[in-house]
Amino acid sequence: MQRGEIKMNAGTQPSHSYSHNHMLMERLLISLVKRWAAGSTVEDAIVAAKNCNLRGQRAILNRLGEEYIEEGKINQAMKEYSKLLERLCLDNIDGSISVKLSQLGLSISYEQCLGNLKYIVMRAKEFDRFVWIDMESSKYTDDTLKIYLEILGDHKKTGVVLQSALKRSASDLLHLIEVGGIVRIVKGAYHESEQVAFESHSEINTNYRKLLDILFNSSYIHPNNSIKFAVATHDSYLVKYAIKLSRILDFPEKNFEFEFLKGIRDDLKSELVRQGFEVAEYVPYGDEWLSYSIRRLRERKRNLFLLARSLVQS
Repeated sequence: MQRGEIKMNAGTQPSHSYSHNHMLMERLLISLVKRWAAGSTVEDAIVAAKNCNLRGQRAILNRLGEEYIEEGKINQAMKEYSKLLERLCLDNIDGSISVKLSQLGLSISYEQCLGNLKYIVMRAKEFDRFVWIDMESSKYTDDTLKIYLEILGDHKKTGVVLQSALKRSASDLLHLIEVGGIVRIVKGAYHESEQVAFESHSEINTNYRKLLDILFNSSYIHPNNSIKFAVATHDSYLVKYAIKLSRILDFPEKNFEFEFLKGIRDDLKSELVRQGFEVAEYVPYGDEWLSYSIRRLRERKRNLFLLARSLVQS
């Protein structure tokens, strides 16, 4: 029997207490999700983005979902991202979108995904908006980076995510800096094998600091300080480390930003804005919130504590 599995005899029904507890957990999870997801519609996402701007923060809008193999889902994702870009422009919102390539057909074929992303990037260029490409599980890493490098030539206002959990990320980062790419550094929220990923939190944090060292020292590669990047973490120590590097190396504060998930570390977001740093909030929306929520909690149990603290503070 797997850990956490409830053993029942054939033909029996779950006890009333189990059903009641299950309902309570579901309600709790839904209440938490309301803190870190904007809602289910494009309009919900736009309202959340406007609220970000009122707090002095940029908004990064993401439609929840991944691993699409149905054409209907893929087309709907493209339609919504196109609409988000239009609304960001028309409503004069300081914000961008962040897409997962498996939403755009990468689970089906490389070429289909590339064509779909090119359409979204064309729309982003039309509205002068930035497009982030989220990094998914390691099986997509090669294709994601290859597609990003193709897209970068079409629209410079595009960026890609690297995960400090992956052992290859330092090498990938050096190449992206060399070609003028824009990078967001995260820890990583996917369960990976020990062959490709670090397993302990200390190793992941150490690699995160290594990636920050590379980025903040990138002025030696780009003497005009043209490199831009995002530090995406809720870890106070890593945020302080990034601030320390920026000051020691006199790195322009406008060339990097701190990024946080919606509903987590609101106190720290406000403090960084007060100090004059660029801050953005990652705002997911949509109906496919369950797998996203589970991954956020599995990524780091402390996320649950941080979210609960944000609820109390609000």
